[in-house]
Amino acid sequence: MPEIQLGVHTIRSHGARVARFHMHDWLILMLLVVIEIILNVIEPFHRFVGEDMMTDLKYPLKDNTVPFWAVPLIAVILPLFIIVVFYFIRSDVYDLHQAILGLLFSVLITGVLTDAIKDAVGRPRPDFFWRCFPDGIGAFHNVTGNVQCTGLKSVVKEGHKSFPSGHTSWSFAGLGFLSLYLSGKIRVFDRRGHVAKLCITFLPLLMAALVGVSRVDDYWHHWQDVFAGGLLGITIASFCYLQFFPPPYDADGWAPHAYFHMLAESQSVSPPEANNRNRSGLRQTELEGV
Repeated sequence: MPEIQLGVHTIRSHGARVARFHMHDWLILMLLVVIEIILNVIEPFHRFVGEDMMTDLKYPLKDNTVPFWAVPLIAVILPLFIIVVFYFIRSDVYDLHQAILGLLFSVLITGVLTDAIKDAVGRPRPDFFWRCFPDGIGAFHNVTGNVQCTGLKSVVKEGHKSFPSGHTSWSFAGLGFLSLYLSGKIRVFDRRGHVAKLCITFLPLLMAALVGVSRVDDYWHHWQDVFAGGLLGITIASFCYLQFFPPPYDADGWAPHAYFHMLAESQSVSPPEANNRNRSGLRQTELEGV
């Protein structure tokens, strides 16, 4: 067999094979999309909100500093762009496919968990009073004391989705995955003491954190909502990344597991001499690329 080289596993040569092998994963992603849509359509739990509970729920109703449509751009499109850039640098379809799959799993699993918890908890947002009573006149049931909202149904519905923060969880899911991806690609933990590399991997996390801060500043979330959203997003991102890639501090953290599995399968049917050349050539090529 020909000697295995880096840079020859392109979309044209190996893309169909890789996609077929992970066909069931793409089907699960489609199922997650359907579940996410359903969770956004159903009505969340409307927990009891009495008049004496309105003290912390009378913050002004403001627009979003980071609008809803911008979240997919930040959490999905930006990481996808950087992943594609690395594909054009290395021409490795295994890395491209596994990174895209891991990123989508990260944000979709996080989205499903976030919205499921939102619907189940039904925590009022800090601006709930003005959502419920846009005219500023409170109305409460004469027996139970529960709120009798007079605002738009869609606005009140959204007011029951404070915990956890979806903006924050999605941002940490996508940008947290990107941070781990960059850590492996630029070999942050190569023990050479390049702090600049570490700073690069912190930039996505800083962006995600600023999105979370904006949710508190806009009075759309309590700080606990943002903290829980960030923790949920970065946890799911870590699990999804490690499903497809070695830890960033690993010596082989620069490529996905599937790439090394492919090399092992190819080399298992090669002559011993070719195997030795492949291993040494692979390692030398990677060291020269550092």
